[in-house]
Amino acid sequence: MLPLVVQLGRYGGLILMSNRIPARDPQQAGLHSMKWPLLAGIGLAAGVLIAAVDNFSLNGEVSPIVIVAMLFVTTAIAGVICGRRGWVVSGAGWVCVPLAHLIKHILDLPDTLHPNTYTSILMLAAFTFGVAAIGTACGVVLRSFITGAMKGTL
Repeated sequence: MLPLVVQLGRYGGLILMSNRIPARDPQQAGLHSMKWPLLAGIGLAAGVLIAAVDNFSLNGEVSPIVIVAMLFVTTAIAGVICGRRGWVVSGAGWVCVPLAHLIKHILDLPDTLHPNTYTSILMLAAFTFGVAAIGTACGVVLRSFITGAMKGTL
């Protein structure tokens, strides 16, 4: 049995600690409540920019390859910078691409997605989700290589 020590936390809360394995302070536990809204906001801003390029640049006639590349690079950068928390950025950015087409379909506005049906929007959502997931995963793996090389563990 490990002896326990009660310690006063940063914001007045009590923290139980062992003299061998300290308990983590909830305020230092990675993705606490003040971080994810900021990350989601950054992701939404990036997603809105991608959707704007998709829908408004060159009258909406941008190659889909450009949009896929932008989404992949954005989510990979989120994975490199934020690590596992990059999923929040990537998810918020991903949702903007199919959501823009869904809104245009609901409002009966002209769209470059052909055929402009709910099924094609759903297929677009699935495809772009895959791109965002692979981009984020590549970024997280690259981050682990970078941090491993900096620590000398490679």
